[in-house]
Amino acid sequence: MPVSEFSLIRRFFTQQAVKNPSTRLGIGDDCALVSVPDGYELAVTTDTMVENIHFFAGSDPRQLGHKLLAVNLSDLAAMGARPVSVTLALTLPSVDEDWLTAFSEGFLGLAERYSVDLIGGDTTSGPLTLTVQAMGLVPSGKALRRSSAKPGDFIYLTGALGDAGLGLKIQQGYHCVCPNEALRRFHQPEPRIAEGLALIGIANACIDVSDGLAGDLGHILEQGNVGACLDWETLPLSGAVRAYVNETGDWAMPLTAGDDYELCFTVSPEKAARLTIDCAKIGVIESAPGLRLNKSGVIQSLKSKGYEHFS
Repeated sequence: MPVSEFSLIRRFFTQQAVKNPSTRLGIGDDCALVSVPDGYELAVTTDTMVENIHFFAGSDPRQLGHKLLAVNLSDLAAMGARPVSVTLALTLPSVDEDWLTAFSEGFLGLAERYSVDLIGGDTTSGPLTLTVQAMGLVPSGKALRRSSAKPGDFIYLTGALGDAGLGLKIQQGYHCVCPNEALRRFHQPEPRIAEGLALIGIANACIDVSDGLAGDLGHILEQGNVGACLDWETLPLSGAVRAYVNETGDWAMPLTAGDDYELCFTVSPEKAARLTIDCAKIGVIESAPGLRLNKSGVIQSLKSKGYEHFS
């Protein structure tokens, strides 16, 4: 028997019990209802992933479900927002029940970890395209922004840099002695929700590294009308990424590869001692425009432009 649109939704995407107190009404009506408590603002983000553009054909659906939600939760983390709920729109070439079972397990498994309610969405027929809208709560007037970096601010980064880029290289045929962590970081990034919440009132500017550190930091520089200098020696690189750089000479990869979904943020020297999260100081904000890199004492310019569609 063919699976109808509504039975597909009921079977694969209504296993959650509504749990977030802000969710007043979830799946099953024309609209969902979400309340915003006094003293909070609603942060909203949307991301779309298209087969053969954002992920390879034949990708593991469980990993894909995880990653689709993770990249949206990462946007909320970059604003210092606590995730509340999401909507999901699926365009499917056909109804593959095994694929949908694995995809929903990956998606809802991550949602469960962060108490995120799936409250609605849409399904339609066509080339495989996945869209999530995510909503979170942030104290009024306290959202982390891209535009508030100040000269003299220290630049920090959570986690490690370039592992997802190395994972992509491995997918494309590069041989790595220890590929598992890089592949995990590429396929199943971890949104830095707790870190984003901990930065409220401390960070001046913040962004998640989705399109490469140089490009995403470039957004902070452009919107704040400032520049920056990064220190190559302090970049947090895993052993596998360092081995790749040493073998290939491609030192730019960790700076330009996307999909790390770490938080890059700036903090004034006066507030640096208040940081309680695991992060690395990787540079400083400067008055002079542009992005520079101090590599072994030599200062060189970096292009602060990440991946762009239609370019």
